[in-house]
Amino acid sequence: MINGLGVAGWGVGGIEAEAAMLGQAMSMVLPGVVGFELSGSLKDGVTATDLVLTVAKRLRQHGVVGNFVEFYGKGMSEISLPDRATIANMSPEYGATMGFFPVDHVTLQYLKLTGRSDDTISMIESYLRANKLFMDYSQPEGEMAFSSRLKLNLQDVDPCVSGPKRPHDQVLLKDMKADWHACLDNKVGFKGYGIPKDDQSKIVKFEFAGIPAQVKHGDIVIAAITSCINTSHPSVMLQSGLLAKKACELGLHVKPWIKTSLGPGSRVVTKYLEKSGLLRYLQQLGFHIVGYGCTTCIGNSGDLDEPVASAIADNDIVVAAVLSGNRNFEGRIHPFTRANYLASPIVVAYALAGTVDIDFETEPIGLSKKGMEIFLRDIWPCREEVADIVQSNVLPEMFKSAYKTITEGHPTWNDLHVPSSRLYEWDPKSTYIHEPPNLKDISMSPPGPHAVKDAYCLVNLGDSITTDHISPGGNIHKDSPAAKYLMKLGVDRRDFNSYGSRRGNDEVMVRGTFANIRLVNKLLEGEVGPKTIHIPSGEKISVFDAAMVLFNYFLIKFGTERR
Repeated sequence: MINGLGVAGWGVGGIEAEAAMLGQAMSMVLPGVVGFELSGSLKDGVTATDLVLTVAKRLRQHGVVGNFVEFYGKGMSEISLPDRATIANMSPEYGATMGFFPVDHVTLQYLKLTGRSDDTISMIESYLRANKLFMDYSQPEGEMAFSSRLKLNLQDVDPCVSGPKRPHDQVLLKDMKADWHACLDNKVGFKGYGIPKDDQSKIVKFEFAGIPAQVKHGDIVIAAITSCINTSHPSVMLQSGLLAKKACELGLHVKPWIKTSLGPGSRVVTKYLEKSGLLRYLQQLGFHIVGYGCTTCIGNSGDLDEPVASAIADNDIVVAAVLSGNRNFEGRIHPFTRANYLASPIVVAYALAGTVDIDFETEPIGLSKKGMEIFLRDIWPCREEVADIVQSNVLPEMFKSAYKTITEGHPTWNDLHVPSSRLYEWDPKSTYIHEPPNLKDISMSPPGPHAVKDAYCLVNLGDSITTDHISPGGNIHKDSPAAKYLMKLGVDRRDFNSYGSRRGNDEVMVRGTFANIRLVNKLLEGEVGPKTIHIPSGEKISVFDAAMVLFNYFLIKFGTERR
């Protein structure tokens, strides 16, 4: 998000970050810079999420992998700082190394809002102007050199979501119902589930907490305002609160078996939700604050209630999660949600409707206390209403009070024992951080490459293979090699946590390689899952087990010197 403030920086993967902490060097290719020109202004009813999902689609189509993207143009004055941060935060999803916004008057206004002193802001502006790094759109634009360019008129942005399996597969809200049915029809792929026509209307009934319930294709079982791309955005968060308020006043509610959660991007968000009086309405609909770190987007939403999980698993129902995060790859959000859509603040509306199989324009999201049909337009706040509540509730004092003690830490953190040695003291009992074998007895001289001979294919994969397929970040499945390893060490299943949290343990990660439960290995001829065919036996086993069979074979054949 820092790139939205004109602070250049980019993220690396968890494994690379830990390697750097251990003193390993990193390299990168000098990137090209793609210029993205913005013009016009957003229409009423269009949110920052609609904008960022549109930008993600355009940039994916253009192809920006390994590049920096710099935004510029007259439309920049219409893009708020939180909007910019939202777009910048989505850079991994549109494939760029960085999405950068130069510092301008909008940036300075945000610095003032968040409690910076006038002297500090004046110094920043003077310094950047003197070094020709300040963008002043009231002045004629100079010629800027880019590797390539593309344009977007903000007037062309329409309400949308993205999914069901990739963040750049944008779906206009008006087309959502038709797109969903097409996904059910299409063969298994990024936009398909291959559900036979006769099964698409199947309804599974079950009992939940003593009341009758049912689930069908397209029903929502997880709705999360998750601590990620939108949850430090005042307009989006307060708009979600206004949606909840209007819904509660009309008597609408969320089905009790839908798992709802609220993970604000910072404690300041909680402050302005409380001050505005909107937090209680979100909580009334089940959106209770669950924390301030990564939640549903990284697979930390927790288990579904057993009756819901059984109804889904036993009947092969394609259910959905709707979340305000930025990643929705299969197997990441939850093992049972094969459809996952990125959206905000309309997450609240989808939770109320209880399904993605809906046309919000023509179909009601529920019935009022008086039995009247309520449509999305009946509870959707207008731009002026959102602006007014932001203006009166998001105050500089909130940022000052939240961050004035930030460097003091928390007693729980401060009481941790910190070793005094410069080198990390490996703990052989730790199941989170483990000394990798390649760091033991490491030589100053690289051993050189070994010839590859008579090798067999381990996995045969298609397009759009992401790090989530190669090195999943979600839950550790109870039947996976990683789970068996942890159980052998005495770790209880409820303490498995996620692959992301255990990336410091090579034993877990090697077992998690290609462990995505929705992996499509062409060697399995249509079967989905983290398995492969062992050659020459033809046995279907986990990718890890197949690799270990080959490893042990070569160990016996060539001896430990080739290890």
